[in-house]
Amino acid sequence: MDMQHRPDSVHLVAIDMDGTLLNPAHQLTPRVKQAIAAARAQGVRVVLASGRPVSGLAPFLSELGIEGDAEFCIACNGAVVENLGSGQRVVEYPLSFEDFMFCERIARDLGIHFQAMDGLRIYTPNQDISIYTVADSHLSHAPLSYRRGEDMDPAMQFIKLMMIDEPHVLDAAIKRLPSELTDRFAVLKSAPFFLEVFDHRAGKGPSLQKLAKHLGVDAANVMALGDQENDLTMLQFAGTSVAMGNAIEAVKQTARFETATNAEDGVALAIERLVLGGSK
Repeated sequence: MDMQHRPDSVHLVAIDMDGTLLNPAHQLTPRVKQAIAAARAQGVRVVLASGRPVSGLAPFLSELGIEGDAEFCIACNGAVVENLGSGQRVVEYPLSFEDFMFCERIARDLGIHFQAMDGLRIYTPNQDISIYTVADSHLSHAPLSYRRGEDMDPAMQFIKLMMIDEPHVLDAAIKRLPSELTDRFAVLKSAPFFLEVFDHRAGKGPSLQKLAKHLGVDAANVMALGDQENDLTMLQFAGTSVAMGNAIEAVKQTARFETATNAEDGVALAIERLVLGGSK
């Protein structure tokens, strides 16, 4: 990690989850937990920022002791910013049933799998349910239902829509995405097999900016860590931006610093050096 130019003091740390905070087995390591606890003991606020819904963040927030009215999380790629004590949402950008049907048709035309989440449950119109939808249901702690559009309530709202498939299938489909989709929504990859579709006003960066303003923290005093395309706006906003060693090249080009991989306690290393001021 390049330490020639020390950042401004950090008051808020925003951390992506999968590929960043969690190791490849989707676990918090002891060193990462220790570093986060040490930062919080010094009064630094730690905010988890993920494509996952709040239910998918909850076990890790609990494990880290991040809870109560003074704490927040950024979920669903910034479509939701929630107070962890009251459940009040500082930011919320729901998508409509019309949005669901519009995106489902495009996914069907492209020959890729599709899913949606309403905050409580994941729905897929695909009878041959993708293994990645099953995995996301597990990671998000959300039940999974097969539902055709005509069997769903048109009054439903969704917190996220996703196009999902094998990486080579998804990448080929992305090259054929119609402009009617990208004009209407923000579309970003959060993993090699996940393409997230959300409101243009959302995104981890815009929502981190809104949360920082809500908390009275300047961008110069924000640190963000990430590894994927959906982390770019968050890294662009933060005064101290850190790419994981396993990050995609665009993230490494954007970030001011680079740390070790998520298999090597990269988050802990970054916090120890850039927040706690150590030289481990």
